[in-house]
Amino acid sequence: MAQKQEKPKKILTDSNFTVDRVYHAKKKATKEEPGKYPFTRGIHAEMYRERFWTMRQYSGFGDAKQTNERFKFMLEKGQTGLSMAFDLPTQIGHDADATQAEGEVGKVGVSISSLKDMMTAFDGIPLGKVSSSMTINSTASTLLAYYIAVGESQGFASTELRGTTQNDILKEYIARNTYIYPPQPSMRLIGDMIGYCAKHVPQWYPVSISGYHMREAGSTATQEVAFTIANAIAYIQTCLDRGLKIDDFAPRLSFFFCCTIEFFEEIAKFRVARKIYAEILKEKFHAKDPKSLQLKFHTQTSGESLTAQQPDNNIVRVAIQTMAAVIGGTQSLHTNSRDEALALPTAESAKIALRTQQIVAHESGITKTVDPMAGSHYLEYLCDEIEDGVRKYLKQIEKMGGALKAIEKGFFQSEIRQNAYRLKKEVDAGERVLVGVNKFSDEKEAKQELLRIDDTVEKKQRAVLKKLRSERDNKKVQYALSKMQVAAEKDDNLMPFILNAVKVYATTGEVSNTFRQVFGEYRPKEVF
Repeated sequence: MAQKQEKPKKILTDSNFTVDRVYHAKKKATKEEPGKYPFTRGIHAEMYRERFWTMRQYSGFGDAKQTNERFKFMLEKGQTGLSMAFDLPTQIGHDADATQAEGEVGKVGVSISSLKDMMTAFDGIPLGKVSSSMTINSTASTLLAYYIAVGESQGFASTELRGTTQNDILKEYIARNTYIYPPQPSMRLIGDMIGYCAKHVPQWYPVSISGYHMREAGSTATQEVAFTIANAIAYIQTCLDRGLKIDDFAPRLSFFFCCTIEFFEEIAKFRVARKIYAEILKEKFHAKDPKSLQLKFHTQTSGESLTAQQPDNNIVRVAIQTMAAVIGGTQSLHTNSRDEALALPTAESAKIALRTQQIVAHESGITKTVDPMAGSHYLEYLCDEIEDGVRKYLKQIEKMGGALKAIEKGFFQSEIRQNAYRLKKEVDAGERVLVGVNKFSDEKEAKQELLRIDDTVEKKQRAVLKKLRSERDNKKVQYALSKMQVAAEKDDNLMPFILNAVKVYATTGEVSNTFRQVFGEYRPKEVF
């Protein structure tokens, strides 16, 4: 009697797609070209054959002087763009000497309480000759105003400045929670920034619509693309409602995605995001400028994938994620450091992370052809699965009334939580292997040199603020803040008023507190 064969175990991707043993060519192969609509294979015809992506390592800790030293160190090692991390008080609009800032000053990023701090952070770095990215949301308008003022003090007009502010408040309500004001006034501030930059800072990307934090919170690749594009639609509509024309601002919209270690699925995700976004801009918003149709994105390797156990393993994880981001066609990239599951990265760890990008760029060979994964039947299957899922989500969100309504109903949050729970169960059950954590673990872990920020930074920053307030012209500050408050109560573009306020040394907290008086603070509803 023949023995009954066991049914093969089902193999799934991170996003729960079934993986077959082998894939064959589709009957109808696509004829899409890199650099042409819908940009599935890349937004540029030559991609990295012509120019590498911007290597933009995320830096910022302690006070402005320490951050300036790290910026210069990374530029000396070959970094090609700056990326600035801010501490929590700066992110949520509190000065370093505020009660709410106690114990958090300089801990997860640099403390920036005034224009003087920003000047110190960029001392000796000509802003007209370097591209800077700032990961800041609720207070993005204030930090951009500081940056413009620093540029002017160095002799550069705002038209010469290049860079990006993240400025994506919708994902804060979904996944990250460093919001200040309710959604409507927050969207107004973003619309004001986009409109102002279109006229006065034309080389700046005023918003980087972020799927990164949703992915880190537990979303699938499909959810990351769908929810990010849904948020983009909301921002675009906000700008159109404020009287802007699509081709006046769409070329300066940018995106920010996570790259996890599920190699092929991540590459497919980036392709699908470009394709669907291009179609929406063309068919829904009737954009005519080809640059309006291009989804330009920054990528960061996955912080959530890093492990505190056996941290050197993280170097390998980041290398794989780097290759996926590059093959996926990213425009700029941050590679995480091996020790980030434990603390802020040391200079040595940050250098290794940068060297990872440089080795992929110069030694791997994957930059020699525009689309090295062209013709992969497996990749095409993953693209089809993600695309179908994204389109279904976008239709569902549209029926709800758009991203803002979906966020208010807790839809995004609930979908992400469910998938995060699934992933956690798989790890706990050992079905999802994490090397060094639930398999191949070591009893004795090697000691790791860590970067620690002590409380002396907070004391220094408090002293600096006290001195600033005693030396500035406080009448000018109060006048500028009162003018800004009146503008907030009306419908004026707020950027010129914020810029005037920071130039007379109004602080981050003073600007934010003025808006708090007008807009109030956001308190989320409990979503079960």
